[in-house]
Amino acid sequence: MSVHIANGEQITARVGPSLGALWQERFKQLHRTAVDAELAPVDGILEVLYTLTLPSCVASGGSHDTMRHTLGHTGIYPYFEGRIFSASEVLHGKPAPDLFLHAAKQMGVHPSACVVVEDSKYGVQAARAAGMRALGYAGGLTPAEWLEGPNTTVFDDMRELPTLLAQTCPVETPDPR
Repeated sequence: MSVHIANGEQITARVGPSLGALWQERFKQLHRTAVDAELAPVDGILEVLYTLTLPSCVASGGSHDTMRHTLGHTGIYPYFEGRIFSASEVLHGKPAPDLFLHAAKQMGVHPSACVVVEDSKYGVQAARAAGMRALGYAGGLTPAEWLEGPNTTVFDDMRELPTLLAQTCPVETPDPR
């Protein structure tokens, strides 16, 4: 059951079911076209994922369908298959901590033992609110200063990730819940 209100549902509430459905379908088509034409993996991420040995998952505001498409298109999906969590699974999306707490629980890891790799201001805020350390990736669209703050290390080259994880990852602690 999804309790997250998606943009499409908000638009449908304003313009009615027929126009809302038309808008949602057109948006999906345009999104897929843009992804297929222009989306590429972050430079260095596939090499990092290939060597990553720590338990990991994806916790995103995107729908499962969108993530299957985008992560699949970039070659990242196989690294996380079965460990992908969507904001549609929780009451509140980022910057609330709900999604990260949900992912930690599903992974059987206490939140304080988690490190979140995030490229958005709201994602870093959600990690902090969940009591998790954050590695703020500023090599994309988000300015570094939007990611800076307590319990956060900002970096701009994904190839730095293994070193940063080695420096910040505690010994894995099972979640007592």
